[in-house]
This record gives sequence, C-alpha cells and structure tokens, in this order.
Amino acid sequence: IEAKSKDIVNKSEKKAVAEGDLIQAKQAKEGVMLELEQLSNYNAELHQSCDFVLKNFDLRQAARDEEVEALKQAKAILSGANFEAFLERS
Repeated sequence: IEAKSKDIVNKSEKKAVAEGDLIQAKQAKEGVMLELEQLSNYNAELHQSCDFVLKNFDLRQAARDEEVEALKQAKAILSGANFEAFLERS
C-alpha cells in the first residue's frame, strides 16, 4: 500500500508539472500567434505599398523625364541659349 501511495504522489507531481508546462506552452503559442498576425498585417501593408509604386512607376518616370528636360531648358536659357531652338525641338 505504501508503494502505491508513493506512486500516486509521484504521478500527481508529474501531472502538476505537465499541467504547468501545458499552460506555459499555451501562453507561448498565443504570443507567437499574435506576432504572426502582426507580421501578416505588416506584410499586407508592404505589399499594398509596393503595388502602388509598381503601378505608378511609368507615370512617375515620365514626370521625372519632363522635369529633367524642363530643367535643361531653363539652364540653357539662363546660360544665354536661343529659346526658339528649344521651341522647334518640342
């Protein structure tokens, strides 16, 4: 009977330890799931931002080319070049 009682006590201790480990594992899982959700949301934001940049790349590139050409013309005019030569090219 004494051996059975010790066995019961040992098993009860093991059960308590296992239950504690289970609680810690559940808490760790909740933390990981929250972090995963946050990373997923961040990924969606980045994807949306990249889609916007890719979608408007050609428009932005054309606008920059126009700005560069306008700056070249302004520089030439300020340097004393003939403006009518630029009008004929355009």
